[in-house]
Amino acid sequence: MRRKIVRDGVIAGILGATAVAVWFLGVDVIYAHAFRTPTALGKGLLRLFGPPTDDSVFMLVAAYTVFHYVAFIAAGLLVSVIVHWAQTQPTVLAGALMLFVAFEIGFYGLSSALEESPFLGALGWAQVATGNLIAALVMGTYMWRTHPELKSELDYALAGKE
Repeated sequence: MRRKIVRDGVIAGILGATAVAVWFLGVDVIYAHAFRTPTALGKGLLRLFGPPTDDSVFMLVAAYTVFHYVAFIAAGLLVSVIVHWAQTQPTVLAGALMLFVAFEIGFYGLSSALEESPFLGALGWAQVATGNLIAALVMGTYMWRTHPELKSELDYALAGKE
């Protein structure tokens, strides 16, 4: 069971991270600035640890990409734990759904606030929010398709029968 949780979480995380990366690449190509988004995010990320010693585009993109995939795999593992937990406690899905909505609202607010940041100002909050929504849809679709019992568990959780 533990191996399936980890496998599902890692796959969902990789799918979500890749979906966001492709989204940002598409946006950057449309604006004729390939890798602008991961470069800006990498610069902002590395500044958290002090002044960057290497400002090369490759280093910034590589640092952000590693962080990006690790963060999404962690999120995928959390989703996988919740999905597998719901097999024995379907009501956990109602709480997870509320937590997801609260997280998304908070994420959109943070993205909007960071748009004014000197580190990340090049990014539009709508583009970041859209990327986040795409990732949520891709990860959710993966979990939904690999766990067909989720529909009945979610119906049970939202019916409030417990």
